[in-house]
Amino acid sequence: MPELPEVETVRRGLAPAMEGRVIRHVTQRRPDLRFPLPERFAERLTGRRIRHLGRRAKYILVHLEPEAAKGADGEVLVMHLGMSGRFTIHAPDGRFAPGLFHHDMPGSERHDHVVFDMEDGTRIVYADHRRFGFMDLVSEAELETCRHFLAMGPEPLGNEFSAALLSERLRGRKTPIKAALLDQRNVAGLGNIYVCEALFRSGLSPKRSAASVAGPVRAARLAAAIRAVLEDAIAAGGSTLRDYAHTDGELGYFQHSFAVYDREGQACSKPGCGGTVRRIVQSARSTFYCPACQR
Repeated sequence: MPELPEVETVRRGLAPAMEGRVIRHVTQRRPDLRFPLPERFAERLTGRRIRHLGRRAKYILVHLEPEAAKGADGEVLVMHLGMSGRFTIHAPDGRFAPGLFHHDMPGSERHDHVVFDMEDGTRIVYADHRRFGFMDLVSEAELETCRHFLAMGPEPLGNEFSAALLSERLRGRKTPIKAALLDQRNVAGLGNIYVCEALFRSGLSPKRSAASVAGPVRAARLAAAIRAVLEDAIAAGGSTLRDYAHTDGELGYFQHSFAVYDREGQACSKPGCGGTVRRIVQSARSTFYCPACQR
């Protein structure tokens, strides 16, 4: 599943094609994705101007201007990519210029489920051959309290996130630190790949109890590592695993910088360590770490 850096990369790719522009037409080719699409989905989006694109954890947020004629509040199109969802942007002349390492999705256009035609002729296509993604329309006034975000923790790249806040969320927790970081109620948007990488950078074992990391020194190391690994991954365009790609079809490159993820049996990359990366299973997910330097 695309994690926070991949979703942020997609948001940045979509923003120039959507922000400030009117949705001229929406083609809805099926009634549902992972869940049923909202009632009158295409109708409610047609003719709406997009104010800006945001992101909350692994969700893309399309903020729509209010419909002045109806006196209604602004709405937000909430979109989740699921396992295989992807957007591609087609220029007004109909051409799609793929990135250097673009590859076609299984079934090609057969899985193009939602198409946004913008006022300037740009076409934005959402394809999802597994249909684990979804789209929803939420009142802007109720965004933070809607079912998607009500219990969600702070953004790890936001101003609210800090060592002190992380320490507070971990204090008294007996669960392994890996599980605590994957709990979206503690920190929003962290996934398996970047938790493994952040724990490696901070020198912390994924088997440690969360409470043992709540002290100021360890919490500060971990908070800094989380922010740094996410920023590095975004700068690299995310990680290409299975179906993820940019909006121009190009693949992400951060997988070439993995220190431990998917490197079982390989030598630890930390200079002078001499350890070997191991894989264990925690909560039915693979965890990669170096037992020699992560304590």
